[in-house]
Amino acid sequence: MPGSFDETMRFKLESQPTRSAHDILIIVYNALLEKGYDPINQIVGYIISGDPTYITSHNNARYLIRRMERDELLEELVRFYVLNQK
Repeated sequence: MPGSFDETMRFKLESQPTRSAHDILIIVYNALLEKGYDPINQIVGYIISGDPTYITSHNNARYLIRRMERDELLEELVRFYVLNQK
């Protein structure tokens, strides 16, 4: 075993690339669809209640959606809707 117990070991956690609200919503939508859920109803349920059980853990969807604040997700949805009404 290299070194001894009185030496400080270094631990470097690799930073994961941050995903946008748009990317997270698409990943979650597809994961819900793959599992046979109605993605719109499930995402709305999550945004309204904050209950993560509305989102499947398939493809890490639940973990991803919980990394963003619900108001950020809602902001992305409103922005997309308004900007695409032209």
